[in-house]
Amino acid sequence: MSKNPGKPFLAHEKIGLDAASIKQSLLERLTYSVGKDTITATDRDWFFTAAFVARDRLIDRWMETMRSYYINDVKRVYYFSMEFLMGRTLMNSLLNLGFEQEYRKVLGEIGVDLETVREMEYDAALGNGGLGRLAACFLDSMATLNLPGYGYGIRYEYGMFSQRIEDGRQVEHPDNWLRYGNPWEFPRPEVLYQVKFHGRVVQYADEHGVERHHWVDSDDVMAMAYDSPIPGYATNTVNNMRLWSAKATRDFELRYFNEGNYIKAVEAKNESENLSKVLYPNDTTTMGRELRLKQQYFFVCASLQDVLNRHAKHHDNFDSLPDKVAIQLNDTHPSIAIAELMRVLVDMHHLEWEKAWDITTRTFAYTNHTLMPEALETWPVAMFEDILPRHLQIIYEINYRFLKDVMHRYPGDGDMLRRMSIIDETGARRIRMAYLAIVGSHKVNGVAQIHTDLMKQTIFADFDRFYPGKIVNMTNGITPRRWLNQANPRLSGLITSRIGAGWIKDLSQLKRLIPLADDASFRKEFAAVKSANKARLVALLKQKCNIDANPDSLFDLQIKRIHEYKRQLLNLLHVVTQYNRIRHNPAADCVPRTVLFGGKAAPGYAIAKLIIKLINDVADVVNNDPHVANRLKVVFLPNYDVSTAENIIPAADLSEQISTAGTEASGTGNMKLALNGALTIGTLDGANIEIRDEVGEDNIFIFGLTAEEVTRMKASGYQPWDYYHANEELREALDMIGSGFFSPGEPDRFKPIVDALLLHGDDYLLLADYASYIACQKEVETAYKDQEQWVKKAILNVANMGKFSSDRTIMQYAEQIWEAKPVMPTA
Repeated sequence: MSKNPGKPFLAHEKIGLDAASIKQSLLERLTYSVGKDTITATDRDWFFTAAFVARDRLIDRWMETMRSYYINDVKRVYYFSMEFLMGRTLMNSLLNLGFEQEYRKVLGEIGVDLETVREMEYDAALGNGGLGRLAACFLDSMATLNLPGYGYGIRYEYGMFSQRIEDGRQVEHPDNWLRYGNPWEFPRPEVLYQVKFHGRVVQYADEHGVERHHWVDSDDVMAMAYDSPIPGYATNTVNNMRLWSAKATRDFELRYFNEGNYIKAVEAKNESENLSKVLYPNDTTTMGRELRLKQQYFFVCASLQDVLNRHAKHHDNFDSLPDKVAIQLNDTHPSIAIAELMRVLVDMHHLEWEKAWDITTRTFAYTNHTLMPEALETWPVAMFEDILPRHLQIIYEINYRFLKDVMHRYPGDGDMLRRMSIIDETGARRIRMAYLAIVGSHKVNGVAQIHTDLMKQTIFADFDRFYPGKIVNMTNGITPRRWLNQANPRLSGLITSRIGAGWIKDLSQLKRLIPLADDASFRKEFAAVKSANKARLVALLKQKCNIDANPDSLFDLQIKRIHEYKRQLLNLLHVVTQYNRIRHNPAADCVPRTVLFGGKAAPGYAIAKLIIKLINDVADVVNNDPHVANRLKVVFLPNYDVSTAENIIPAADLSEQISTAGTEASGTGNMKLALNGALTIGTLDGANIEIRDEVGEDNIFIFGLTAEEVTRMKASGYQPWDYYHANEELREALDMIGSGFFSPGEPDRFKPIVDALLLHGDDYLLLADYASYIACQKEVETAYKDQEQWVKKAILNVANMGKFSSDRTIMQYAEQIWEAKPVMPTA
């Protein structure tokens, strides 16, 4: 029996969760695993000790979970994703296991501060933005809901990059998150799979006269597995995330070594292992694009071999594969898996094409994350033919058979064939990976209702007509364990003191807070929590950015990947407008505001990197203008990641979700911020619409064109100059940016930004939405002045966020797409 009553346990559990057992384990692990004693141990030593002790308490559950799946031959869900933005693991594990308080107390008795120890953990650099964080939330929810779920991806050695701001500019440095090792992972050198590239395809007839294909003369790389346990909350289920690291087939060429050519001796090894070095290599070069394609195939090939090997332990054929395996493709990156499974079934196991295709399409499902045609991944046919020659042949065959069906449905409609072809024939031929994913999956889902509706009406309208019912909606969600229980312990504690802890597993229980919005004492406590969180953020800004922020100001946050469609520039235009109003009328009554930006720009995305420079140059002027004083501060927080988000989201008053309507698929930052009591200012885009429907129109600030209006305006010939000439404040702000007001040493520095708006069409309609946005920000100020009503609105935002739990999203996937059932580990 567990020595910790009320906590999950296994009947044979050997390691206690009580204070005495934890203390003994900590001291033993420090000595025997870290090789230190309490006198010589550093903070990092204590982190590794604490991590090992927590991991020990996961392992029995992990083994039991895996055994129960195997013994019961359950249907498993495999989540294929190029990104898993996991963040730190220590606190998540302690909270999910239910012994964080005991841990904190025991460490304190030894003289160790848990807060100091947790800061020693590096964020796992396995993702970039929302795509990877969504995958991490989904793994948490699958484990919490006792679903047999596995994550498959790449163990990036250096992640994307570590962002530093030098002279106001983003500078990319290697994110060496594995510098000190990763205590949560288990290397599996025995789990090793061959992955092929290049070579040629030999066509031959077998003994029955059937045409076969053999992929030969390839360049081979080995994929080695690393496993990490994924614990659910208040359950014995611990699922698995398996990541692949590239290993050379040979460490070095002895001939070159003996000749003294040491660089040549390890050249092949280094080239092979580059595959898992960096997340998303710079794809502005041919070499970078080739590496990215190789990364996608590398992890998909290894993962499918692993999935099929596991299936073969119970089954001697593939007939039951769709009944036992559900593979979810997180965006188009893993969609080559469809051609790979066909290659395995047809070339290696000699299944007939029709049978193999039936198995394949019933196994895969595809999640789309973008509405922008230019963001839908495509690959040049020539590159594909060089790197994956057999897969190109298979895609051709898939396309031929698919277009034959289209032709039968729409005879004589050549334009329909051209639009729906997996091969884009306009210009240099390219493979449309999203089309392959749609054709090869039994379900395709969008990630917010408007996103799904627009998928059906725009980019995938032909496919929706051809496959009625295939495209469905699964509105994204976030895990409340990470984004409220862990990130905001003050608010979490307040909520639990009033409605109990059931909301942590059932977020709909937050509805019970609605009556408390009218309770003056609760509003006072809620406001005190927000104030304490803001004071903590003020200290962080001083430490990281040397900025003295006003703790009583409105904290206005836009934290997300830097991209033109997310419109950080629109936010900045409001900052400049507000600055001008203060300059022109220093006595004006305005709400003090701290505007905080955070996010990375892709290394090759020049205009996004220039926007970061502009933010920092504007900040330098505004923050040092004595006329402004504490009424306006602008901050760019460098190297935004999961842990940074956990530190700053609880302090937010206002959440900027201002993408051009019809461009953001869903967004999950909007959910995290609203769950922590921030009010949203946003367009009717992505999940903002559903957030508005849940929290009520009076508790959100909506502005700007709708998606339909955006389409009509672009079709009718949008003229940004008209808005420039018609609005004096807009004109003043743009002229200041374009003339060098914020860059006197280089007056033309930001001319490309202004030119993009005025001369090159303003693709994301910033100027069209400017006046509405400025007016809406004025509404925000007015509302913020009435603090009693503002706090009430914030409470109602928290109370109505139950729909946006990733638990709800995963239950929908399980019921409507995967047909997977919960499995309780055997106690």
